[in-house]
Amino acid sequence: MSNTLKLKNELERRLSNDDREITYLREEETLRITDTQTGKGVSLSLGGLSAKWEKEKDELLGNLVYYVEEGLKAARHTTDGDALSRIFPVIRSASFPAETPEGEKLFYQEHTAETRIYYALDLGKTYKLLTNPKIKELKVEPAQVVDAAKFNVKRLLTTYKQDKVAGNTFFFLNHNDGYDASRILNTNFLEEMKKLISGEMAVAVPHQDVLIIADIQNKQGYDILAQMAMQFFMNGRVPVTALPFIYENKELEPVFILAKNKPVEDETKE
Repeated sequence: MSNTLKLKNELERRLSNDDREITYLREEETLRITDTQTGKGVSLSLGGLSAKWEKEKDELLGNLVYYVEEGLKAARHTTDGDALSRIFPVIRSASFPAETPEGEKLFYQEHTAETRIYYALDLGKTYKLLTNPKIKELKVEPAQVVDAAKFNVKRLLTTYKQDKVAGNTFFFLNHNDGYDASRILNTNFLEEMKKLISGEMAVAVPHQDVLIIADIQNKQGYDILAQMAMQFFMNGRVPVTALPFIYENKELEPVFILAKNKPVEDETKE
């Protein structure tokens, strides 16, 4: 039996409930867990996770079960008082779905050639991405959602750890609150970091739970950042992009970093 099927069977065993319907799409290797009371659910793509089965079996199962349970709780969440204070921006890849599995349009804005900004209603231990119908239900305007998210992301902690490699300094934000990558939208914070940097400032959001800021002093620094971003991207629970960005004049430019060469700007950017 393949690792994917082993993972599927174990998840079905742990998540089975009289109020749930579990379906498996074999060709897509996707397990869908639906709450029969709300009609909403959570989808897990098992193909990319099966490689972790042998090394991280218990931890992987625990994380996935927690993710599903919290997601289904969020679907049943109906208390939306003071919603604007609990709306945060969420960074996702440019290829992230534009609608929910139920067909509701997600509310998002374009960000860079590699990323989009989605918006989430924070529910404590988890959050729920906002759809256009949900915004109407909250009785707020899209512009209010955007403004609230810009304000709220600036309230998040911006403590970091740093490391120096081959003369280059790397700063890591990893608060594990679901919004580490979102801090790339806090321009005030980026500008404060810019004052600490004497070389070229680069930023990376390889996955949802990390923001990397680099003070690049030499060509080796570009190579290190590229390898670092790729490693984080491969291991992240919610990957965003392996491409770093050059930060200049309050703008982000995605770059391809070629080994032992200076970075080349992403030619796909308009």
